[in-house]
Amino acid sequence: MAPCKKPAGNTVANQSFKKVSTVRLTPQHSSSIALLMLKISDITYSVEGRTLVEHATVTIPTGHKVGLVGRNGSGKTTLFRVIRGEMVLDTGSVSIPKGWKIGGVSQEVPGNEVSLINTVLRADAEREALLAEADTATDPTRIAEVQTRLADIDAWSAEARAATILRGLGFTNDEQKMPCSAFSGGWRMRVALAAVLFSEPDLLLLDEPTNYLDLEGALWLEAYLVKYPHTVLIVSHDRELLNRSVGGILHLEDKGLTYYTGPYDSFAKQRAAKRAVQAAAAKKQDAQRAHLQSFVDRFKAKASKAKQAQSRVKMLEKMETIRAPEDAARTVFTFPEPEELSPPIIATEGAAVGYGNNIVLHDLNLRIDQDDRIALLGRNGEGKSTLSKMLSDRLPVARGKMVRSNKLRIGFFAQHQVEELRVEETPLDHLFRERPNEGQAKLRARLAGFGLGADQAETAVGRLSGGQKARLSLLLATLPAPHLLILDEPTNHLDIESREALVEALTAYSGAVILVSHDMHLLSMVADRLWLVKDGHVKPYAEDLQTYRKLLLTADKPAEKDKPQPTKAAKPGRDQILSLRADVRKNEERVNKINEMRDKLAKKLADPALYEDGKAGELATWNKKYAEIMDGLERAEAMWMAALEKLEKAEKA
Repeated sequence: MAPCKKPAGNTVANQSFKKVSTVRLTPQHSSSIALLMLKISDITYSVEGRTLVEHATVTIPTGHKVGLVGRNGSGKTTLFRVIRGEMVLDTGSVSIPKGWKIGGVSQEVPGNEVSLINTVLRADAEREALLAEADTATDPTRIAEVQTRLADIDAWSAEARAATILRGLGFTNDEQKMPCSAFSGGWRMRVALAAVLFSEPDLLLLDEPTNYLDLEGALWLEAYLVKYPHTVLIVSHDRELLNRSVGGILHLEDKGLTYYTGPYDSFAKQRAAKRAVQAAAAKKQDAQRAHLQSFVDRFKAKASKAKQAQSRVKMLEKMETIRAPEDAARTVFTFPEPEELSPPIIATEGAAVGYGNNIVLHDLNLRIDQDDRIALLGRNGEGKSTLSKMLSDRLPVARGKMVRSNKLRIGFFAQHQVEELRVEETPLDHLFRERPNEGQAKLRARLAGFGLGADQAETAVGRLSGGQKARLSLLLATLPAPHLLILDEPTNHLDIESREALVEALTAYSGAVILVSHDMHLLSMVADRLWLVKDGHVKPYAEDLQTYRKLLLTADKPAEKDKPQPTKAAKPGRDQILSLRADVRKNEERVNKINEMRDKLAKKLADPALYEDGKAGELATWNKKYAEIMDGLERAEAMWMAALEKLEKAEKA
């Protein structure tokens, strides 16, 4: 684990650490609402003159786990400040039951000499105070009260609970005894997260907690939150976490808060249906308005029709406008396309890599082609980052051989590159340094291709959001049209729309991709090969991501059981593999085309005009076509799955 956990050095902050950001809010109305955990009533608040939320009301019952979602910059983190009582509201109030404790990760643990386990234990202020009093109390009655309370809060099992949380977040038993100063900022953020989880506040506020976690830590947190005994409100763009760990979604959009029951996928379906109904209602109202206005225009000058015309004018005036939902600007990433190289683009034979005399990975016999999509799996410290550095020529091969295509260009993205952007410069400045001969119009077009518009192009990087900085770093990594793109946690700070856009861009990209990510949705949508980095070796992982997830959530078990392996048939040749991959792609394209036809028909069937009197025959025709399309889709998906199974069997052979 040492290569991944570098000492913080000069990054240690000289500041006190608030183990748990805790506030107690006084209820603003009677105890009759005591059963309601969080009540937000008609709140409006602004930042720097910009209104973020306006007249929003929502109630979250006790014990519910809710995901707070919305586009970057919509005001989610600011809403947490409002709930904590750190901001003055323009209107409205926030109420919680009397005496309840709110907890969240306020800042990272400082680099002091306190051990990780003791840092976490100190997060429970009540336990610390009671233990101190137990050592000094002399009154027999008070001693009995202290000991009873210590038993009530299960104080004697605290160390075991703290150790379990730290272990789940990636710290070994030995590391838990080490001082905080031995770990870098990202790892100290994990300790801060462990501390607030250990303290078990009544309302747990988590703001993008997986940004500092690897896949293993993110999966552990998913499972932990499901069993958390109190209420949770979590800002996250991780679809898997929002699907597995919460039972409701609070959506911040257009300055309003809307609560949806169910996990994220359910929210997405409900929102789409709601928008479709709203759009249909607006269209129907527009037609009704046009009809009324037409009558008024035709007959307002005729004395015999004046009353009727005036009546319709009043109807128009009283009609409350139904607005069609506005589609936000679609998030995009536009990767430049590299020319095709002869396979393989990278091949290693008996290679080893490490740091000085410390060899981390041995006997690497790997091959990468330009159409590969590879996810690197493995616990922290096993060598995923080391392998990425070797493949990107940032670490030399210690022994053995690695051959690259002569014209190979490699793009590399890692979180530290986002942090190393020049905060005083603009995105245009960054691009101009890389492309001094390109005109400003071309550079702005490149920025627009990564969702950075005219305003962001000339804004100092230090004033950009985390998501905008990540977009700029991705743009810089892909600027030379690389044949191989290595991405280490590319989704940190990206909202869900941006993550979906990244999936689409990587799917369309004609270069090879190597992914290290805690985002299971990204891995499942992009990767078609899995490499397990474990015990100093890198080998293909024969199972799927769900199997790997189950493996990580169980007690430490070997990835593969020690059992005799059956005799294998002859390994398929490279040409056969390529042919099977081509067949998979053809079937996938067929499914996509049928899906497009289905969507068009669904849109047609959603037209309210189709359900008017006298159109039963037309409706029946469209329903029949839709049934035929669905039947064809089912057959196409079955053929696609069969092709995928053939490919998987061939690759496992």
